Amino acid sequence: MRLMLICLSFLALSACEGQQSVLSPAGRDAQDVLSLIWVMFGGAVLLWLLLAAIFVYVTRVEPREMPRRWGEMLIVGGGVIFPVILLGALLTYSLPMMKPQREADPGLKVHITAEQWWWRVDYELPDGSRVTSANELRLPTGRRTGLVLNAHKVIHAFWVPALGGKVDMIPGRETYLSFFPEEPGVYRGQCAEFCGASHALMAFETVVMHPEDFAEWLTAEAEAATAPASGEAVRGAQVFAREGCGACHSVRGTPAVGQVGPDLTHVGSRKSIGAGILNGSEEDFARFIAHTESLKPEVAMPSYDHIAPEDLRALVAYLKGLT
Repeated sequence: MRLMLICLSFLALSACEGQQSVLSPAGRDAQDVLSLIWVMFGGAVLLWLLLAAIFVYVTRVEPREMPRRWGEMLIVGGGVIFPVILLGALLTYSLPMMKPQREADPGLKVHITAEQWWWRVDYELPDGSRVTSANELRLPTGRRTGLVLNAHKVIHAFWVPALGGKVDMIPGRETYLSFFPEEPGVYRGQCAEFCGASHALMAFETVVMHPEDFAEWLTAEAEAATAPASGEAVRGAQVFAREGCGACHSVRGTPAVGQVGPDLTHVGSRKSIGAGILNGSEEDFARFIAHTESLKPEVAMPSYDHIAPEDLRALVAYLKGLT
């Protein structure tokens, strides 16, 4: 029975893989975290085995009254000396891991602000200019990118398990983290600090790319929005303006310059919408626009369920064309 339970536990661990798992590292920092997990687990097992051995000895092997001197040695040795040595060794092993995760390549810095409940993302270029995006983070492989973290109104926490550790995001205070991705792919991030009604619906995709692909993407991301390519998309742009969407959202190259909600300049090319809660299909766009408040409780954006179906289709065509 015990052997079966052990086997089942290993099977459960083998299932803990995927886009949002510390057991599937895709970067140098996440690998360090995983190594630390196993080292600390080993230390915990060692401590447990020692205590279990002492317990078995005093209850089964020698179940008799223990001399006072032996009892005092057991308390001091097992309760003070051994934990100090074990924890000191773990600290010596783990603390040097923290310094590299606060340093970064000077060529690129990403500013991320946690809103309620979405992510504002600004890529700071070497010349000081910024490229604005939202709800998606893109990083190059083979280099360490610095992240400057902020929050608006309440405390959040930034966490991409496959790439590194988590850091709190505190209003009025900048915190820092950096990633060194090594494997291209799409990895899920999440707010890891309860921040309100839609906390569990505040995720984002982290897309790790080869450096040349990332440079090409960043150049395209800095461009203004793509002009509507069809009659329906042109009509959708008119619906966007008529409904006042530009008061909250920005679309570079158009009169829409709102800063309340996510930047939509290239929303059609993102992996998800609604801060990671829906895929980017036309049906998902229409569903999010018409039922925003039911999909994300207490979000600032109202539901636009009053828009006529044909106007909603046109608006979706316009947004999907923003690539």
